[in-house]
Amino acid sequence: MQIAPLETARAVEDARLPELPVQATLRRLEREFASLLGATGAEAENADEPVFVTRPFLPPLEEFEPLLRRIWQTRILTNGGPFHRELEAQLTTHLGVPQVALFNNATTALIVALRALDLSGEVITTPYSFVATSHALLWSGLTPVFVDINPVTLNLDPARIEAAITPRTTAILPVHCYGRPCDVEAIAEIAARHRLKVIYDAAHAFGVRHRGRSVLNHGDLSVLSFHATKVFNTFEGGAIVCADPAMKDRIDKLKNFGFDDETSVIGVGLNGKMSELNAAFGLVQLRYVEEAMSGRRKVDAAYRKGLQTITGIRCLDAAEEETTNHAYFPILIEPDYPVSRDALYDALKRVGIHPRRYFYPLISDFPAYRTLPSARRERLPIAAESAERVLCLPIYPDLDPGIVARVIEVIAAQ
Repeated sequence: MQIAPLETARAVEDARLPELPVQATLRRLEREFASLLGATGAEAENADEPVFVTRPFLPPLEEFEPLLRRIWQTRILTNGGPFHRELEAQLTTHLGVPQVALFNNATTALIVALRALDLSGEVITTPYSFVATSHALLWSGLTPVFVDINPVTLNLDPARIEAAITPRTTAILPVHCYGRPCDVEAIAEIAARHRLKVIYDAAHAFGVRHRGRSVLNHGDLSVLSFHATKVFNTFEGGAIVCADPAMKDRIDKLKNFGFDDETSVIGVGLNGKMSELNAAFGLVQLRYVEEAMSGRRKVDAAYRKGLQTITGIRCLDAAEEETTNHAYFPILIEPDYPVSRDALYDALKRVGIHPRRYFYPLISDFPAYRTLPSARRERLPIAAESAERVLCLPIYPDLDPGIVARVIEVIAAQ
């Protein structure tokens, strides 16, 4: 059935499900969630619509319209126009990083980052990510070497990296999974010892800080995603963060077909430029990104409060030295939970709530990768187990507290 208004949904569930001890506290939790999330009512929004794992944040349309008029007036649509330059400058300041190069999407940005560093041979990476991470390696003629993840953070495990290094290894490509920083210090030490480059897939990590500074300052390059599903979006988009103007200049040329000037091409580039429309939208979005992350933080807190007493549900904990962006809310279904991950997934979908199994299957299980020696499941036990147990719950800035309570009720009722 679709999500009903909360009172109707409660009546249906009371008639259909046996009474459980945890249900006695649900109505109190609903009131607390409403207060915690700053809501004025408990009724679920858009009751006839499905609830997906995320929903794009959109700024007021009236603030975007003046920028559209300027685009129509100037007729500058792309090729590093004024909004493109302004967004790069504002992001540099907002994120606290030296250089930002905008792109039309993060996958293109990652391919250009690999090309900008002149990599060859093998690149050590994680199997527990969105498939674009490894696709960029194959597109670049590089061989992914998968290494297992840390069971607590679900990020690439530094303790397993050195055993995977061979004479053909040229770089490490970790992912700040769910916006939770990797062990950047340990990875930096390994890279320095073996003279390897480090490119961070930071698609989830907009606004994330580690020990007081942006996590994007670590590694040789960091790649951001501004896709519609991300904390900060430009409809579609991405960026490379780098440390110096010379690298920024090289990246800018590679994303413009390799052109140095009208008649000179410095290398094999591609078209990765962000349009003025996307950049203008990003400028308006940036005004609200802190407010959006604050909304996500409240939803995160509400889930944690409601799930803490449910046996068999594990929430990932954030380290005290980190400032996260609450891009995702993953839970792990432990062996002592009454039903399997997939059974819970199906139960939520039956009431119109659509979580996602990020990241299942593992990248290493897909046909393009499964024949690699490093893709064998016995080499990746933590990643394989996590992929079978993870479920990402809906989270976005204005998620109705009634829906949060409803999600928790379904999880508690299994």
